[in-house]
Amino acid sequence: MTVGVIGLGLIGGSMAMVLKQQGFAQKIIGADARETHQNEALELGLVDEITDVFNLVQQSAVIVLATPVDAIEQLLPQVMNTVNNQVVIDVGSIKQKVVAAIENHPRRCRFVATHPMWGTEYSGPRAAVRDAFAGKAVVFCDVAQSDADALQTAQQLYQCLGMKAVYMNSADHDVHVAYVSHVSHITSFALANTVLEKEREEGAIFDLASGGFESTVRLAKSNAATWVPILMQNRENVLDVLNEHISQLRKFKACLEKEDDDYLKELIEGANRISSIIQ
Repeated sequence: MTVGVIGLGLIGGSMAMVLKQQGFAQKIIGADARETHQNEALELGLVDEITDVFNLVQQSAVIVLATPVDAIEQLLPQVMNTVNNQVVIDVGSIKQKVVAAIENHPRRCRFVATHPMWGTEYSGPRAAVRDAFAGKAVVFCDVAQSDADALQTAQQLYQCLGMKAVYMNSADHDVHVAYVSHVSHITSFALANTVLEKEREEGAIFDLASGGFESTVRLAKSNAATWVPILMQNRENVLDVLNEHISQLRKFKACLEKEDDDYLKELIEGANRISSIIQ
């Protein structure tokens, strides 16, 4: 089949690469608002052809929306206006606003809301990674609203990527990703800003940064164009997480101020329990 990918950055580019390699798609058509992304995707062989969104929808059996989430919210109704029996999939990390954008659309049943739980701090077609999705989870949201054949096609697509399916409603999804993904990025951004504000010698940062610091601030390299819309669209859930996170930081601060070794040990050992969940 022909698969159309709108948005040829990290996620869209990586998906295009694997779907062609695994034989799910005989042809990949791409569309992207940035001419540099279009040229790079063609140069790297991620897509076979570049066209506009309208022609992409007309030529494709499956359409993947892999733009930033604010663009998905705007694009999705336009795409749904022009589909017939094609399957439309989005890969955004926020679901409630995306689903709400076409809640009453007559072709809502041809849409499958998904979120592949993978990403890196890099962006653009050159950041695409082969076999990046293997073994990772993909969340399918509100599947009762999708036609059975559309859902099956989406499931087959992600099976080709080697992903494990998880099912939940959009509201629950947005709460959970605020805790396990969005707050991690805010923490990394904040830590990077803290170090850059306090440590004026870049050479010292480079020379003394250990593996722990490097892994913690890795996400601080993430693209603002991607993350500003995500955090703003999920702001209520993110604010809830941040309030708890700030509360936890205050506990550590109080331990140091009061020289309370026992409570500090208790907090660290409590955090160690995460090792029983994440190996």
